[in-house]
Amino acid sequence: MRVQPSTGTPEQSGQDGVAQPTAINELSRRRRIGILMICSMSLLIVGLDVTIVNVALPSIGSAFHASVSGLQWTIDAYTLVLASFLMLSGSTADRLGRRRTFVIGLSIFAAGSLLCSLAPSLELLVVFRMLQAVGGSMLNPVAMSIITNTFTDPRERAQAVGVWGAVIGISMALGPVLGGALVTSVGWRSIFWINIPVGMVAIVLTLRYIPESKAARARRLDPVGQVLVIALLASLTYGIIEAPGHGWTSPFIVAAFGLAVASLAGLLRYEPRRHQPLVDLAFFRSIPFASATVTAVAAFAALGGFLFLNTLYLQEVRGLSPLRAGLDTLPMALMTVVLSPISGRIVGHRGARLPLVLAGIALTISCTMLTRIDGTTPFTWLFVAYVLFGTGFGLVNAPITNAAVSGMPRAQAGVAAGIASTSRQIGQTLGVAVVGALVTSHIHGSVHADLAAASHLGWWTLAACGVLVLVLGLVATTKRALDSARRTARALNPEVLEQ
Repeated sequence: MRVQPSTGTPEQSGQDGVAQPTAINELSRRRRIGILMICSMSLLIVGLDVTIVNVALPSIGSAFHASVSGLQWTIDAYTLVLASFLMLSGSTADRLGRRRTFVIGLSIFAAGSLLCSLAPSLELLVVFRMLQAVGGSMLNPVAMSIITNTFTDPRERAQAVGVWGAVIGISMALGPVLGGALVTSVGWRSIFWINIPVGMVAIVLTLRYIPESKAARARRLDPVGQVLVIALLASLTYGIIEAPGHGWTSPFIVAAFGLAVASLAGLLRYEPRRHQPLVDLAFFRSIPFASATVTAVAAFAALGGFLFLNTLYLQEVRGLSPLRAGLDTLPMALMTVVLSPISGRIVGHRGARLPLVLAGIALTISCTMLTRIDGTTPFTWLFVAYVLFGTGFGLVNAPITNAAVSGMPRAQAGVAAGIASTSRQIGQTLGVAVVGALVTSHIHGSVHADLAAASHLGWWTLAACGVLVLVLGLVATTKRALDSARRTARALNPEVLEQ
């Protein structure tokens, strides 16, 4: 794939208010597909990082003598920082340039991965995971913004989103197996090495093939809103994870939840008063967008909780090696790989209702089945549950992403994609925090003896997330909901009624 030099002026400002490089306006289909593949590499390493670290949790816990809450922080420190900065990164990319921000994010993520592999203690590992997350926050929403501005045809964009969703499945498929093999043969530190060469290749390809783009009218920085978002997510996560150890009525826990409530109230009061807020609450006037945001929280809470509970169950209760645990989870990941692009095509041709409804049903049945596991549950039972979970998760991602970016002005594509990505990370953070807290509260002896029974309430909680996906799938696809999306699009971008 060779890039032809662009001609004409460096940038053109379209009717949608986006400063588009001439190169983007004249991209061939082959080049657009190449850009999609390059952007998907960022999703691959971020997805790999989550699934690989989950497989390595028992080994990390053994190396650092960590408690269940310590293992929760290994996951949630990453997703918490990621969620806190995604919207800032999206708007920053719209302002400073999407390609530039993308390359910076790849560089920081690779550097953070190297430091994680050298961490001498659990505390420093958590700190380096937070650095990883700063880089990661510049990847997925910015990549989605690049894709949104590259694939402007709604049907083609939905199909591109399906490919994007398939990469999640590929990372889920590779992560457990690759991570298990590395942990078993080399050690847990090696799981972070994978990100470094992939990140370097992505940087080179980005600089070579992706043209720069930015919004002609990017949003201003909102430091007060950013601080409120960080305070809300950090205090809520801290309260949930640490409550079982400190007690739910402990002054520290009460103060944490109080700060979360105050931060949320501050956001709801402060953000509508700003001309260009960090969190544009006007987006939520669109019922499909608002439903997609909540659906993402529910679906990714189910994913985060599933990976956390299932990893501990297979290795701590069933005594499987990291590699065997990864192989046993492979059916779930493969179903996600297969169904994500299919879901994208369905959304492009028939809309979001069918994949969302089927996703909600599959997730609910899967998690309900897992409420019955014990130390001797047949693998055939687990296999069916894993296949159903992969089916549900594979179907849900494309309609979430498509609803988040469709109908929104491309001038704020980074912000809209950032909100969607933030909801995913909030979901994963809460999924790990909540199910971890439920398990910790019900373990009175050893993890090996009590974890299977203690996890049942966690699986019921994740089944409720599946029910929520089902209900929102029905609500978000009504005529009233679609009309609200069109009204919101006109209000946000009156100059262009249709993209």
